[in-house]
Amino acid sequence: MSASAKAVSAADWRADFPALHQSVHGQPLVYLDSAASAQQPAAVIDAVSRYQREDHANVHRGVHTLSHRATEAYEGARDKIRNFINAGSRAEIVLTSGTTEAINLVAQSFCRPRLQAGDKILITHLEHHANIVPWQLVCEQTGAELVVAPINDKGEVELSALLDLIDDKVFLIGIAHVANALGTVCPIEKVIEHARQRGIPVLVDGAQGVPHLNVDVQALGCDFYAFSGHKMFGPTGTGVLYGREELLESMPPWQGGGDMILEVSFDETIYNELPYKFEAGTPNISGVVGLGAAIDYLQAIGMANIASYEQDLHDYMVAELKKVDGIRLIGEARHKASAQSFLLDDIHSHDLGTILDQQGVAIRTGHHCAMPLMQYFGISGTSRASLAFYNNRDDVDRLIAALGKAKAIFG
Repeated sequence: MSASAKAVSAADWRADFPALHQSVHGQPLVYLDSAASAQQPAAVIDAVSRYQREDHANVHRGVHTLSHRATEAYEGARDKIRNFINAGSRAEIVLTSGTTEAINLVAQSFCRPRLQAGDKILITHLEHHANIVPWQLVCEQTGAELVVAPINDKGEVELSALLDLIDDKVFLIGIAHVANALGTVCPIEKVIEHARQRGIPVLVDGAQGVPHLNVDVQALGCDFYAFSGHKMFGPTGTGVLYGREELLESMPPWQGGGDMILEVSFDETIYNELPYKFEAGTPNISGVVGLGAAIDYLQAIGMANIASYEQDLHDYMVAELKKVDGIRLIGEARHKASAQSFLLDDIHSHDLGTILDQQGVAIRTGHHCAMPLMQYFGISGTSRASLAFYNNRDDVDRLIAALGKAKAIFG
């Protein structure tokens, strides 16, 4: 895509997001917090609204027309998700409330019945709390050990050290595709390849991967891949666990209730087929419909186009941030996507975020649900600017100008 084509496309994309066309504190909004929650295009908002106005009913259970419509829309979104990540079967697409629930499901349904004292769960120092705490819980429950692979000062996983930690006691590896706090793209292909040679399952936290990169779970060869709808321009409270079918078949249900059963008596319950045995209760139907619309929107643009555009914009943002006197970039990995964390002089990140908000610039501040990572760098938190394809160079320039004003305020 040429520079001029990218500029035209970006302007068109931005126009599709109603929330971006507003003022905050009298300033046009610059939204640089997509890593926390991306904005939704009108197509997603309209799909949810249309469902609520015309088709709302419970799914899988009714014989009336509205229930058929709701079920068709809900299951249609599952098919879109399967295609989007190239899963081998729709049975491999378990709909969840988000990445957190998906990882907890694997921890409790796949790991807990199998783990024994002395077994290991291997993660990295880059992980979000959602890819730390579920493993801590299951280790406490089973006597297994949580092992953490090191990183370097650039915020990169030390691949050789990680591979050296893989031994016969490692039961599962959990690793982020893209680290949420730093934007580091992790070497998941090499980790998966090495793990498969030893028969060790790998779970990929794809919350920050799916919105920015083309994801093909069959090509990756991972065993589980978890992600959230609200990071990828869909509604909150939606998410996906991809799992290889043979693994999901071997796992007991995590939660019990309606829809995950075929037959119930007081003596015995017969569970539903995949993927429904992991989807107890009435789901977030409208949210899943919106997630399907978000996937339609992303595929219309093309993930390759999104990745190329965002990489250019990210490179520009990092280059401009480096020009700011007193800036300290946290995480300078060679391969990054979307996000950049930083400190400015001795200004506390919360203070900096508040000052920027007064200028209409929305960034994230704090530990970004990655407290062990902050401890590694010896800091309490950072300011983080994260991009999406609806951002442009003017947004970056506004960020830089706002940082200049913050410096002036703090003398």
